[in-house]
Amino acid sequence: QAHRCTGLTKATQTAILNANYLAASLKDHYKILYKGNTGRVAHEFIIDLRGIKTSCGISETDIAKRLIDYGFHAPTMSFPVSGTLMVEPTESESKEELDRFVEAMVTIRAEITAIEEGRADKNNNVLKNAPHTMADVSADVWDHPYSREEAAYPVPALRLRKQWPTVARADDVYGDRNLFCTCDPIEVYMEQS
Repeated sequence: QAHRCTGLTKATQTAILNANYLAASLKDHYKILYKGNTGRVAHEFIIDLRGIKTSCGISETDIAKRLIDYGFHAPTMSFPVSGTLMVEPTESESKEELDRFVEAMVTIRAEITAIEEGRADKNNNVLKNAPHTMADVSADVWDHPYSREEAAYPVPALRLRKQWPTVARADDVYGDRNLFCTCDPIEVYMEQS
């Protein structure tokens, strides 16, 4: 029994280390909520985006959708605090993957700064239009003030390893309230049994 607990303890320690590595790497770019007396976080941490939304209209949803362009699944949004992202790296995340996430978040912060400073349009920008699908980027018509390169390849590493989103932005609230199934009718499954 003691041997099994050693693995669990190590996994927990690694998850806490990963969360603290990310929080420390991002603290100069984003406000981190709920740090302990020593400035550390637990196995997860919360990025407060409310000030960004006030300054330029970019929301946690915009940042979560933009992370998809970088190849990341969006973190938990607005839980437990509205207007935030909760980042929870697990013990299985490599240092390379953690650094890739930091690069994405720092680059996104620079994109936000461009909006705050008026160098990027407040409504037609890489964050408000994210995620960008291959169909979007390769279409004949491109009616955005930013380049296709900025949309699809915001960091050089994405040229080597790009995961394209299959769909562009959906209306989250509408989707939550109007769920529909694309499965075959239940009768098809009943006939097969």
